[in-house]
Amino acid sequence: MQNARLVVAILTLIMTLLTLLPLSRNQRWWVRVWDFPRLQMAVLSVMFLIIELCLLPNGGPLAGFIVILALGCTVYQSWWIFPYTGLAKKQVKKTPDSENSRIKIINCNVLMTNRKTAKLLEILQQQDPDVIVLLETDLWWEQQMSSLDARYPHTLKCPLDNLYGMHVYSKFPMIKPKIQYLVAKGIPSMHFRLELAGGEQVVMHCLHPMPPSPTEDDESTNRDGELIAVGHTAAKAKYPTIVTGDLNDVAWSRTTRLFMKISGLLDPRRGRGMFNTFHASFPFLRWPLDHVFHSKDFTLVDLKRLDAMGSDHFPIMVELALNPQEGSTQERLEIEEGDVEEASEKMENAGIRATDVHQVEFARSSSRV
Repeated sequence: MQNARLVVAILTLIMTLLTLLPLSRNQRWWVRVWDFPRLQMAVLSVMFLIIELCLLPNGGPLAGFIVILALGCTVYQSWWIFPYTGLAKKQVKKTPDSENSRIKIINCNVLMTNRKTAKLLEILQQQDPDVIVLLETDLWWEQQMSSLDARYPHTLKCPLDNLYGMHVYSKFPMIKPKIQYLVAKGIPSMHFRLELAGGEQVVMHCLHPMPPSPTEDDESTNRDGELIAVGHTAAKAKYPTIVTGDLNDVAWSRTTRLFMKISGLLDPRRGRGMFNTFHASFPFLRWPLDHVFHSKDFTLVDLKRLDAMGSDHFPIMVELALNPQEGSTQERLEIEEGDVEEASEKMENAGIRATDVHQVEFARSSSRV
């Protein structure tokens, strides 16, 4: 009994330390990585709490203290992930029967070494999206996807063998497309306008920054700076705007929340679920890394995590209706005291300015949405 209590106490103390660590603004990977497994940490904290409560009788003051720590970890971790559960308020309205112009997007990190291209092509044929964003694509993947060119005549291709290649395929014409390397050599992003079937124009930013990890980037500085810079650009957009990609950051992280505040963009997952896209092979280690954020001009038609296709990521599909009148009442995250200063600090640390992001807009004409 005493040995069990000691083990649970030690594990709870470790959990408390890992829970508190991300409160620091330290950008080192071994700090920021604990933003990711908040769901898993919440579940473990509940387990520790239940075990400690069972052992509580005659445990003395220390046992009570451990119970308080476990309860605190559970509540705090749950607070972060709660917006991405079905219990929270939906941020984006669903209008499946909307007759407005629509755009259907599939975002997929293919895993460069994955060779199961037939499964991905089958998914794409079945879903028939308007825009496909493929990440981690090299020249081999470009060749394997060549059959898409007939259905998707408008493309932006950047094959790379460093796990950061990117390909965008679109049924809609692209206007002012540009590939940029905003914060690091070899890490591209893509920026363009699309002209929808009804003539309306939409801005898209496609991103895949490096994650904070011991094998890729020691810090989250570049990732955070790129995301915030694009957020500033989205906030000033004259057109409806979409930001998508594998952001190598979870939906509930401090940086992603800051991005949403600065940009004013919405997340259709809030109030609907986590839609965890990584890791496809380990159900107990999954979190939402692949994102589609959009301006209030859109409402939601459909949102799905698609079937596995050999990658360590699941594809995600989002279909949006361009519905500015209905969407105008949707609530963005409000900017709080200190957010603007923190955003500026992140961009400064990464050596990037909002004006570095490709400006794909001209003044909006009276005929455009």
